[in-house]
Amino acid sequence: MLLSKGFEVEIYTGTPEGEVVGLSHRIVADLDGFVTEPDSRNVEYTTAPLCCYDRLLCALLQPRQRLRSYLKRLGDYTLIPGSTLSLGGSDRFWRSDPQNDYHTYIEQTYGTKVVTASIHINIGISDPELLIRACRLVRVEAPLYLALSASSPFLNGSATGYHSTRWATFPKTPAHVPLFSSHAHFIRWTEQQLDAGTMQNVRHLWSSVRPNGNRRPYDLNRLELRICDLIADPIALLAVTALLEARLWQLTSDPSLDPLETSKFSAEELVALTDANEAAAAESSLDAKLHHWQDGKIITAKEWLDRIYQEVETIALTRGFSCFLSPVQKILREGNTAQQWLRSYEQTLDARQTIVAGIQAMSDRELELETKLCQELVA
Repeated sequence: MLLSKGFEVEIYTGTPEGEVVGLSHRIVADLDGFVTEPDSRNVEYTTAPLCCYDRLLCALLQPRQRLRSYLKRLGDYTLIPGSTLSLGGSDRFWRSDPQNDYHTYIEQTYGTKVVTASIHINIGISDPELLIRACRLVRVEAPLYLALSASSPFLNGSATGYHSTRWATFPKTPAHVPLFSSHAHFIRWTEQQLDAGTMQNVRHLWSSVRPNGNRRPYDLNRLELRICDLIADPIALLAVTALLEARLWQLTSDPSLDPLETSKFSAEELVALTDANEAAAAESSLDAKLHHWQDGKIITAKEWLDRIYQEVETIALTRGFSCFLSPVQKILREGNTAQQWLRSYEQTLDARQTIVAGIQAMSDRELELETKLCQELVA
């Protein structure tokens, strides 16, 4: 038995030359399964919760192939990898729905800092107290998932000095989010934020991880990891998801993985430590020097990830999804998207050339997977 998993995929649309173009209002009007973001230059689709990784792969690919076909009908448009406006356009907001009051609030409050693309990974957990405990562990280890996924080293045509410019600049909201000790704590805290206006609605909790469900904060059924940059390669995304799932299975049988129970730090100290780790991972991703939540010792993100991988490999093997976990090792060995792009950029100092190559690589990879894997499953 595996946990259910689903994705919210935000992705930019634009030209093969890397110019991001606002098309989401047209996409949503003509294609089922897609929704707008406040800015029209990216569009979102959501996969249904599935347990099987093979089916998840097709659920990721097939909407994207439909979207690509539709974009070709509109003109010479394509999908653009990365999680920031890599080649330009951050000087203004392109509203997808000018009549939406919540979008107006977002534009006026945050500007184009929120015009990013990302992956939200949802994992089904029906027991609310186990879910809150899982959120505690994933919160303190969220910098590791950012390190694996970083794909936004550019903004407006230049390298920014960050591997994840998106997370370095994204307005985490509210500014302070505690480690929740229980479901009741989460309910009470959320009601307080709504009363104080620090959250405009129950969706306005933009932290690295949050409990989610059909009627937040009361009816919860899944953990939502929000910190990841866009992982364009579906196999890499499934690998990151497999690592998260295996870690959650480990949590169910290992009480020592609850930060509130076994860390040397207080809850407030853990939040500060984790915030610092997130900032370090946004800057240097896999090379970041982080402080471990258990004892505060310094460890690189890459070393920490490798250690967790060794711990959970047997769990994934026993539960039958180790083949989807193993590509994590390739990311650790070859680097994430940001690191690969920066190596290319160092040779040319041309962000556009790097992004254009990434656009083609993403298209080629999707076609390869669609041909080799999804058609086999249908057959």
